[in-house]
Amino acid sequence: MKPKSSLKSIVYQETLDAIIRGEYKANQILNEQELVDKFGFSKAPIREALLALCNEGVLHNIPRYGYEVIRLTSEDAAQILRYRFHLEGSFLADCYQRISEPQLQELARLDELCNISNGDLWIHWEHNTNFHLGLMACSGNEYACRELKRSMDILKRAYAQTYWNRWDRLCQPLDIRYHKQLLSSIRSKNIEEALHFLELDLKDFGCM
Repeated sequence: MKPKSSLKSIVYQETLDAIIRGEYKANQILNEQELVDKFGFSKAPIREALLALCNEGVLHNIPRYGYEVIRLTSEDAAQILRYRFHLEGSFLADCYQRISEPQLQELARLDELCNISNGDLWIHWEHNTNFHLGLMACSGNEYACRELKRSMDILKRAYAQTYWNRWDRLCQPLDIRYHKQLLSSIRSKNIEEALHFLELDLKDFGCM
């Protein structure tokens, strides 16, 4: 029998994935018994997973009723993107002179992966996410990397809820079209130009 912590992780991840895939819609109510029936687990790991999702702002606990899927809007997405520009831009300005050629080559590799998705929207999303996380990693600040990852996870849910029906394969290349210019500007140590391309890139993120 799997330990309770492992059961909690299964419920947590599969419930979160179902929200991103649109199986659970914004404002939909989930209840413990439905998930007990779905997973075949006891109530304890189900409740712990749901409370963890509440702590991360994915669900809202309504006592004696259930757990509501929190709706994220296009305005929420816009605020996260603006926060990301200030976060990524400030750390890039601090570290751009120290970014080495091997690091730039690794970022170029991550950029190339963004073009390889086999038509799968979320594979493309993950590659684009890894590019930005790789750029932030050049700063050497682990806390900033965690905050960026957290912001991008929330942004993923916001896009899944808000733009799902408007996304198609044609939009995917648009949100990476400034990567090469961004890397070229960093290589030439032109931070003003690099920040310009970063801002343009974030405006395109997710083909918004």
